[in-house]
Amino acid sequence: MTGLLAENLARIEAQIAAACREAGRPRGEVALMAVSKMHPVSAIVAAEALGVRLFGENKVQEFQEKSAQLTLPGAEFHMIGHLQSNKAARAAELFSSLDTLDSVALAERLNQAATRVGRRLGVLIEIKLSPEESKAGLDPGTAELGLLLDRLPDLAALEFRGLMTVPPFLEDMSAVRPYFRQLRVLRDRLAASHPRLSFAELSMGMSHDFPVAIAEGATQVRIGTALFGARTYPK
Repeated sequence: MTGLLAENLARIEAQIAAACREAGRPRGEVALMAVSKMHPVSAIVAAEALGVRLFGENKVQEFQEKSAQLTLPGAEFHMIGHLQSNKAARAAELFSSLDTLDSVALAERLNQAATRVGRRLGVLIEIKLSPEESKAGLDPGTAELGLLLDRLPDLAALEFRGLMTVPPFLEDMSAVRPYFRQLRVLRDRLAASHPRLSFAELSMGMSHDFPVAIAEGATQVRIGTALFGARTYPK
């Protein structure tokens, strides 16, 4: 496991560095998130030993079980799957950030939960740019997005950091690039109209398309399969 993981990590790091050079950006501007959903605790421990510090998980229950076996004080775990409101309290305890915020109601529940446990929880708003029904997030034109951005400065236990998106899966990277550009343009527009908020993070790009996401301004790329290998899904 560790040998193959080290090879994969070295290859990904080289690709990120190359994409940054091509875009004229410092390598330090782009964080690598290891998407460890559906992978065992041993894979997380091995990745952390190789220097990975940022991990993404999709389900509260799955990570709750993993966290009982993990003692990695230097690691940071983000929730990158859709979060149901009834699991907000547990998510606020387990994760350092929820990267899929999509409603005022969820923001208020997370704020209450984080306040109760004395934590400040990072949040990204998930933006839905794909017409696919399977994709979650807020449509850029919906009134809910404006209401959420107006509400966030008053939710003291939440630290708003920026936006994330999951574009359609397209083999041709030139075809997916416009989605990343659209998120960057949206970020710039929203940042200008909401000066009380920080829009520093753009979480976009996965195993098959992260080089073009970096070219369009990604500050965080979410890499799972290219790092850990194929996932084994339960039947």
